Amino acid sequence: MTQNKYYAMLGKILQHGKRQSNKKGDIVYLLNERLHLTPCDLLEIFEGHSIARKKLRSELTLFMAGERNIERYRDAGINWWDYCGQILINSYPTYFEKLPALIEQINREKRNSKNYVLFLGSTGAETNQAPCLSLVQFQLEDGQLVMSAYQRSSDANLGLPADIYHLYLIARQIEAPLKSVTLNLGNVHIYVSNIEKTRELLAGNEAVKFDLNV
Repeated sequence: MTQNKYYAMLGKILQHGKRQSNKKGDIVYLLNERLHLTPCDLLEIFEGHSIARKKLRSELTLFMAGERNIERYRDAGINWWDYCGQILINSYPTYFEKLPALIEQINREKRNSKNYVLFLGSTGAETNQAPCLSLVQFQLEDGQLVMSAYQRSSDANLGLPADIYHLYLIARQIEAPLKSVTLNLGNVHIYVSNIEKTRELLAGNEAVKFDLNV
């Protein structure tokens, strides 16, 4: 059975990744990988992989509203930001709150000649959780939406599928059919503590729960 492109990436990391130690724990990693996803690829991923869709939709809505109070995320059933403390300083809300105006501009202008860009993670700013997703670019080609994203660092088990789903949700707000989403992954990795669980996932056990390494 052919694996979806996300699972193929997990398998590639397990097979070819290099080992590295850092303050969050040991990882197996690859550098400068690329995931090019068509709508069919996205459908295969979402049908074949368990994703907390409702929570991720709520999270994106809070991000786009610029919400930094951790209690609002807990109220939506989202607890993976608890380790950041009470306030999400200079994290995703700081940048995603600019997204609604950008989406409105894209839908109003629909200029094929223009690259619309959302930058995340300004240099030198105070932070307790710098966004792993660093840039999202929107381009219109023959009336279709082409999205590109750069991730400086990507936890392949937890962060990557969440970011893929967030990008899909963002694409749905653009008034143009989606042609593709391409993720350029500066460092994509699996924590050593999650390696065996990743093997279980690829073997068909969708009930595995991955450890959050912070």
